[in-house]
Amino acid sequence: MAKKSRKQAGGTPATVALTAAGTPFTLHAYEHDPASPSYGEEAAEALGVSPGRVFKTLVADVDGDLTVAVVPVAGQLDLKALAAAVGGKRAAMADPAAAERTTGYVRGGISPLGQRKRLRTVLDASASEHATICVSAGRRGLEVELAPADLAALTGAVLAPIGRV
Repeated sequence: MAKKSRKQAGGTPATVALTAAGTPFTLHAYEHDPASPSYGEEAAEALGVSPGRVFKTLVADVDGDLTVAVVPVAGQLDLKALAAAVGGKRAAMADPAAAERTTGYVRGGISPLGQRKRLRTVLDASASEHATICVSAGRRGLEVELAPADLAALTGAVLAPIGRV
């Protein structure tokens, strides 16, 4: 009997959550280069996908509460817009160690799905311009492609214009 490798099975909390929810998705694996300066841009290039369709997962602190922001890798997070999207006043990038501890994922592999503690999530409104988008599947070198509406439903995300070019 052939044993499935972890990479083949995609055994991350994100893929487990997608499978449990019965959500259709496609898993994309690529060889991660530790020297790459941008995890998201590396993923877009490796997968041959437009950087506007590959989204990075960032964790910010909004008025003392950790909040997940999902924005295209081609741009940046607008912290003021993120704060406004969740009814907050101030936002700053979260301490990386706190983000890793709270989500259960390592930096560069944080997925908006299957987090250890479910955080408020905001998905950039540009996601709705695409039939599918790619987000981290829970580790460096592994992306999951799914419909933006499915991502929003599974994470409880609100859509708001939080990215900027």
